[in-house]
Formats: sequence, structure tokens, C-alpha cells
Amino acid sequence: MRITLLGPQRRPTLERVAASLYPGGPLAAITAGWQERESDDAELSRLLGSRDVNLRLHARWLDVQERDPVFAVGERRLAELLSELQDLYLLRLDHALRAVYAIGRPGGDRVRSGVLAEAIETVRELDTAHLRRADALRGEFYQGLAPHDRPVIAEHRAEVAGLLGDVVALVVAGGHVGVLADTLHLFNVAAALRSPVIAWSAGAMALAERIVLFGDRSARGPGHPEVLGSGLSVLHGVVPLPHARARLLLDDVPRMAVFARRFAPARCVLLDNGTRLDLSDGDFPPGTRVLAADGHVTTLEAA
Repeated sequence: MRITLLGPQRRPTLERVAASLYPGGPLAAITAGWQERESDDAELSRLLGSRDVNLRLHARWLDVQERDPVFAVGERRLAELLSELQDLYLLRLDHALRAVYAIGRPGGDRVRSGVLAEAIETVRELDTAHLRRADALRGEFYQGLAPHDRPVIAEHRAEVAGLLGDVVALVVAGGHVGVLADTLHLFNVAAALRSPVIAWSAGAMALAERIVLFGDRSARGPGHPEVLGSGLSVLHGVVPLPHARARLLLDDVPRMAVFARRFAPARCVLLDNGTRLDLSDGDFPPGTRVLAADGHVTTLEAA
């Protein structure tokens, strides 16, 4: 599947990219991450040449909440369990990463380097276990209230699949990545997807195998990158980092080295202003900017 990842669209490049890649035919758009502003898509539609149809995934989710109260109650309970699980994970993650940063302070010898590798592996195992538990909770929920057996959800899934079957490409905007990912899963977008995808910001994050939240510049100081859950898994071997320059302490080389090593072998890909990456069959184009294992930002060259 061809996937095009873009940088932030405050200075839009989408119009030029969409027109060059897919000059004719209808496009589908997903703005569910905008939540209640989902339908405020006039500017997006203009950039797409007014040939798009909004899949309205957030509005469809609200319709499910209203028309299937049993599912809505179950979904709220699932959200509570996932929130508790995330809190427990973050508690353990804080201790584990504090140990990593303490061990990895400058001037370490070979012994310290070996212990650092083990400490990072502990964090990797914690991430994996957390993702497995979160997926298990979701799996248990969907087994008990199978969406394909719920008439309202089945109706919306069929409509979404029908719309996706008629487009030359899907455009996925940013916003709240958790809401976006939940609606993508609920309406089974991955199974219905046959066309190429253009995505940016949270849209890019939601396409990956796992969603990694990050932010080093909050008022409370640098936060720990955390695994939120599984994404759509149509983008393989990539941890997308939108607004990387604004949100990460890229000059803190030891910190960035931990980030890159923690999520390897996936590439931590920087998506800053003006970025355009055309990915196909897992290949990264020359010029892709990634976090290297040594913590420096590296530009990939042609193979």
C-alpha cells in the first residue's frame, strides 16, 4: 500500500501533494480526531479540490452511542479499564526510565554500557507487556459485544466500506489521536481500505502498529514517551514523530538515543514542516529524517 506522510499542515502542502499524486477521482477524508469540529472541513475540502467525501467517523460514533446504549455502556467501562491500565503502566515506566537515564549519564564505561542496554530492554519489555494487556482488554470487549453483530455498527461499517471502495485515495487528518484510532478500529477502516493514504500529525500516528505519545516541552518539564495502544497497522516499522522539532529535545543526544533504541527496529521518523515521505512496501525514500541509535538526527540516503 502506498502511504504518503506529511508534516504539519499549518502551512498546507496537502493541495499540491494530492493534486500531483491523485489528479482525478474522488477522495475520502477522515477528520474524526477533530471530534465535535469534525464537520468544519471546508478548508480541507478546498485543498482537496472539493472532490472529497468526509467519512464522518466521529458523528457515526455518536450515533452508535445514542442508538446502541448497551454498547455505549460497555465502551465506557472499557475506557475506564484502559485508563487505569495506562496509569499503572506510567507509574512503572517512570521508575524504569529514571533508572535508564541515571545509568546512561555521560562518561559511562563498558560495564555501564552493558547495564544500560539491559535497562533499556526492561523498558521495551514493559512497553510490550502494556500493549499486550491493552489489546487483550479490547479483544475481550469486542468478543463480548461483537461490532459486526450490532446492527447500528454493522450499518455504519457497510456505509464506510462502500464509500472507501469508490475513492482513489484516503486522507487522514490530525487531532486527538486516541479518538481517531478508536473510530478507525470501530468502523473497521483497515479491512475496507484498498486505496493509497495521505496522512499527517495524529493521522500519521494512528496508521502505525503502535501509537507512541511524546512531548518534552510541557510546563512540567520533559515527559516520558508512552505507548498508548495499537494503531491501524497499515504503516509498518515506523514510529511517526509529528512536530518533532517543536515537541522533542532533539539536542539532548542521550535522551534521543534511548528513544531510538527503545522502539527499534522501528524507525523513529521526524515529520516536521514541509516533510513529504512517499512510502511503499516498507521502503524509506532518501532524505527521510530519523533518530539514529546514537541519538543524533540522521538523514537516510539512497540504498
